[in-house]
Amino acid sequence: MLEPKRIKRRRVHRDNLKGNAQRGHTLAFGSFGLKALEPKFITSRQIEACRIAIARTLQRDGQTFIRIFPDRPMTSKPAETRMGKGKGALDHFVAAVKPGRILFEISGVTEDKAREAMRRASHKLPIKTKFVMRRDYDGH
Repeated sequence: MLEPKRIKRRRVHRDNLKGNAQRGHTLAFGSFGLKALEPKFITSRQIEACRIAIARTLQRDGQTFIRIFPDRPMTSKPAETRMGKGKGALDHFVAAVKPGRILFEISGVTEDKAREAMRRASHKLPIKTKFVMRRDYDGH
């Protein structure tokens, strides 16, 4: 007698952070951007801290674009808990970032101001980043 085919189910625990970014690696909205140079999970709190740092530096000048979104839920078990008893409770959300991904963009400000804003934002992130500029930027 023939047995029914077994379906292999693959449980995905972590996102694959191997390789470079295939999308979101060019400036789309602003003249200046902050590009990731390392793979890492960026939490929603880190993104918010960057947004506040940029907003304070720009002081209502220009416009900020956040190009990453924390859409991946992360779970964790309470401290000093024994193994087993199922998966942990939802703890926070993260965005999976690969090298080459544009994290933030700024438009409508001078290069010096944008550079300073991105420098302050980069201090809030757990990865190395690079300041990038639009090729056709002429300084206005």
